[in-house]
Amino acid sequence: MGWMVTFLFSRIGTPKLISTDFFFHLGLLRNCKKRCFYSVYHSASSALLDNDVSDCDSCGKCYGVNYEIRCNQVDRLCVRHRFLYSAVVRVFHTLDWRIARKIEFSRLVEQFGVSHTVDVFRVIVHTFAMAGMKIEVFALLRYTMEYYRKVNHDVFELLAIVLDSREHGERSAIVCNVLIKVLATNSMLESALDAFFYCKRVGLELEILSCNFLLKCLVEAKKGELVSRLFEEMKIFGPLPNVFTYTIVISFYCKGVSGRIDLDIIKATEILEGMMRVGEKPTVVTYGAYIDGLCRSGCVEYAYDYIRILRNQNQPLNVYCYNAVINGYCKQGKTKEAEKVFNDMQAYGILPDIDSYDILIDGFCRKGDLEKGLNFIEEMERCNLNSTPKSYISLLTGSCKTGAMDFSLKIFEHMKDSGCKFDEAAYNVLIKGFCKHGDLDSAKKLFQEMICHDLVPDAYSFNNLIHGFCKMGLLDQALEHFHVMIERGIPPGSVISNVIVQGYCKEGRLEEALHFINEMLSQGLIPNLFSYNAVIDRICKEINPKRAWELFAPMFKMNASPNVVTYSSIIDGYAKSGCFNKARVVHAKMLKTGLEEDVVMHTILINMFSNNGHVWKAYKLFEEMIRGGLDVDVVSYTSMIAGFCKIGNMQKAKNLFDHMKNSGKFPGVFTYNCLIDGFSKLNRMDFADTLHDEMKRHKIRGNVVTYTILIASYRRVGKLDRALDLFKEMRSQGILPDNPWIGCQRNG
Repeated sequence: MGWMVTFLFSRIGTPKLISTDFFFHLGLLRNCKKRCFYSVYHSASSALLDNDVSDCDSCGKCYGVNYEIRCNQVDRLCVRHRFLYSAVVRVFHTLDWRIARKIEFSRLVEQFGVSHTVDVFRVIVHTFAMAGMKIEVFALLRYTMEYYRKVNHDVFELLAIVLDSREHGERSAIVCNVLIKVLATNSMLESALDAFFYCKRVGLELEILSCNFLLKCLVEAKKGELVSRLFEEMKIFGPLPNVFTYTIVISFYCKGVSGRIDLDIIKATEILEGMMRVGEKPTVVTYGAYIDGLCRSGCVEYAYDYIRILRNQNQPLNVYCYNAVINGYCKQGKTKEAEKVFNDMQAYGILPDIDSYDILIDGFCRKGDLEKGLNFIEEMERCNLNSTPKSYISLLTGSCKTGAMDFSLKIFEHMKDSGCKFDEAAYNVLIKGFCKHGDLDSAKKLFQEMICHDLVPDAYSFNNLIHGFCKMGLLDQALEHFHVMIERGIPPGSVISNVIVQGYCKEGRLEEALHFINEMLSQGLIPNLFSYNAVIDRICKEINPKRAWELFAPMFKMNASPNVVTYSSIIDGYAKSGCFNKARVVHAKMLKTGLEEDVVMHTILINMFSNNGHVWKAYKLFEEMIRGGLDVDVVSYTSMIAGFCKIGNMQKAKNLFDHMKNSGKFPGVFTYNCLIDGFSKLNRMDFADTLHDEMKRHKIRGNVVTYTILIASYRRVGKLDRALDLFKEMRSQGILPDNPWIGCQRNG
C-alpha cells in the first residue's frame, strides 16, 4: 500500500489535483475505512500498529501497472519523498495525530510546492473528517490558512481545494463547518461568510453550531450588516435558527454598537416575537438580554412590567434580569424605585448577588446618600457576600465629591481592614479628591503610600497630582512629578502636557512654555490645539499678536488647525493694541475657513468697534447675535451699553439696559458704572442717583469708580454737601479713594 501512495505522489508534474476519490477508487481508503474510520479512536491506537505498511506487489498486480516503469519513477523520487510518503500512509492506517502534526505545511511548500502540499493536506484532512476527528481537522486547516494568509493568497481558493466531490458531501460538510470556525476564530469573518454562502450554493448541509459560532464572532466584531445578512439567510435557506441563534441576535440588537448600529429595541422585539411564533422557547438568557435592552433604551418601567408578566406566566427569571432593571433605575437617579425592585426580587425568592449590591451602592452614592451606600456594604457582609473594590470606590467617589475627605479616609481604612483587595483605582479617587480640595500634602502622602504598597502609579495618578499642583500655582512641583513620570516610562498624554503648558502660561513663563512644546516634539508627543491656544492666548495678553500669528504655520503642520478660540485671541490682541485693520483682516480670514463666530468672538468685535468709535457697526453685530439665536451674555450687553454711553446716546443705552434685565441677565457693577457715568456727564444726576439706589436694592456693592464718578459730578454741579455725604458713605463701606483730590476737598 505504501508503494501505491508513492506512485500517486510521483505524478507531481501533472496539474490535476489528487482527489481522495482517486484513493477510494484504488481501494486504499476503502480498506482504511473498513479498518479504522468507524472504530472508536483514541490516541494510543498508533502504538499498537506496525510502522511498515507497504504492500507494493499486491497493488501492482491488481492494477496491471508496468512494474519497471513504476520502479524507475519511484527511484527518482523515493529519497526525497520517503518521509512524506511514509507519514501519509501511516496517518491513513493509524489516524495518529502525532504523525500528522509533524507534516509542517510551510516546510512542505518549500520542498514540494503549494499545489502538491495542499493535495497532501487535503487527503489527511478528509481522512480525519471521516473519522469524526474535528479538532485535528481544525488544526490542519489552521496551518493551511495561516500559510495562505502569510503569503497573501486568496483564502477563498482554499475552500474549493479542500472540499471533496458532491458524492461525498458528508465529509465535505464536516470540513466546511470546521473551516468556517477556523476563519472566524482568526477574525477572517468576510471569508468565513463567503464559505457559508459557497456551501449553500453547492448544496452542502452546514451545522447550526458552526453558523452560530460565526454569528457570535460577527456580533463581537460589531459587524451589524453581516449579522443581519447571515441571520436572514439562515431563516430562509437553513440551517434553521435555534434558541441560541435567536438569543445571540436579540442580545446584539439590545446592546447596540456605537458607530455601527444603534440599539434597536424594536428590532429585538420583532425577533423575540418571531422566535416564539416558530416554536422556539426563549431561555432565561434570552429574557435577560431583552430586559437589559429595554433598560438600555430607557424603557425601565416597561422592563419591570415585563418581568411581572413573565413571573405570572412562570417563565424563567434570574438575578441578571432584575439587576438590569435596578441598574436602569439607578442610572435615571431613581434609587427608591431601584431599591423597591431589589426587595421585590428577594420576595420572589431570587437572592441578590454582588452586582446587585454594587449597582445600588453606586446609585445611592452618586446621589450623595453615603449612609445608604454604607448600609448596603454592611448588609453584604451579613449575607456573607464579600464586598468588592467597586463597592468601596463608589463610596470613596461620593464622599470625595461632597468634600468629606476625613470620611473618605475612614472608608479607605475600613476597606483595607476588611481584607478587600484594593488597587490603584482607590488611591486615584482619593488623590483626585484631595487635589480638588487643595490638600496637596495629603495627596502626595497617598501617592507615596501607593508606591510603598507595590502599586504602580499610572498616567491617571500623575495627572491628578500634576493638575492639582498647577491649579494651586505650584508649577515647579508639577514639573517634578512630570519628570518622574517620564523616568518611569509612563507616556504623558495630551491632557497632562496641556496642563503643564497652561501652568507655564498662567505664570507668564511664555518662553518656557514654548520650550516645553519643543520638548514634547522631541519625545514624539504631538502638541494639540489646547496647548497652542494656551500659548497664543498668553502672547496676545502680552500685546504681541504678530508673534501669535506666526504660530499658525507649525499648528497646521501638527494637524492642530486653529479654531474660533485661536482666532478670537489674536483678534482681541490686535484690537487691544490698536491695530484695528489687522484685526479685521484676521477676522475675514477666519470666515473664509468656514468657522462660525461664537458669543466671545462677537463680543470682541463689538468691543473693538465701540472703542474705535463705530458704535453702530457694533450694534449691527449685536443684533446679528440676537437674530442668530446666540446667548447674548452680560459682557456683550455691557459692551454695547458702554459704547452708546461714550457717544452720549443714553436713551439707547437705557433701552439696552432694560432689555438686558428683561432677558434674565443681571447687570454687574461695571454696567451700572457705565450708565451712571453717561448720565452724570449730561448732568442728569437724577438718573444717576436712581441707578445708584437700584444697586443698593439689589445688593450690588458700589466700588471706588462708582463713588468717584458721583462725587466728581456733584462737585461739578456745585452740590458739595451731596458730594461730602457720598464720600462719608464710601469711607463707611471701607472703600478708600483713589483720587487724592477727593481727600484734599474733605480736609478743606
